[in-house]
Amino acid sequence: MSLATDSYAPHTARAPAPQRLPKPRLQWGAALKALRRLLADKEDTVQVFEIMRALNGGASAWGYQRLLETPQGGRIAYERVELEARLMDDAWLDSLPEGSVGHAYRDFIRSEQLSAEGLAQVSRQGAKPVEVMHPYAWFGRRTRDVHDIWHVLSGYHRDGLGEGCLVAFSYAQTRGLGWALIAVGGALRGRKAKHPYAQAIWQGYQRGKAAAWLLGEDYEALMAEPLDAARRRLNITPPTIYDAIPPEARDEAPKAA
Repeated sequence: MSLATDSYAPHTARAPAPQRLPKPRLQWGAALKALRRLLADKEDTVQVFEIMRALNGGASAWGYQRLLETPQGGRIAYERVELEARLMDDAWLDSLPEGSVGHAYRDFIRSEQLSAEGLAQVSRQGAKPVEVMHPYAWFGRRTRDVHDIWHVLSGYHRDGLGEGCLVAFSYAQTRGLGWALIAVGGALRGRKAKHPYAQAIWQGYQRGKAAAWLLGEDYEALMAEPLDAARRRLNITPPTIYDAIPPEARDEAPKAA
């Protein structure tokens, strides 16, 4: 019996190259328009996410890759916990010990009438979906959901100055250009003010840069940790310039987020 040799001839046609995700494009025009609206009304949180969508496209990819390089990051990425759902578990929050990060977070969101679900709903008010089943999208949601935990850890309140300081802190932690734009906008508006608003915002950046990388933390474990001990472990220093400004003057500061 003879075999047809052409059946075994090597294939010369090349397989099509795999498609790659397009690199995110910076949309400065859209970001600047949203910044103007945000500086006019710090409660217009929709504009924060417009700025993030316009400028932070590469930050989630960078953060996710960095997460994988941390000692516990592989497990965190594998488990892919959605923090929005976890932070909406009132029974879990109520079970956390007094003096813990989670206890302070619970008191903060309830006193301010906030919720992780509410923040997530605002983030969904855009053209680009945030619920994509992709590691980078998950990491973006993780970054979104820890915002109010960072308020607690950093010591910055929700007044205009506190938000401006926290976005500067967040830029140092995330490398997201959207955070940088908001922080610079707030600092420029406050550079000639009576109080050292711009210096407080700059200190926010310095504190974020000096602190441990918070996006690499196991937040379920962190929430049970004593707040003061967590701040020491994470090298989160006191916000001395912010604290020195009278509380009643902090909302006279540039409205930032």
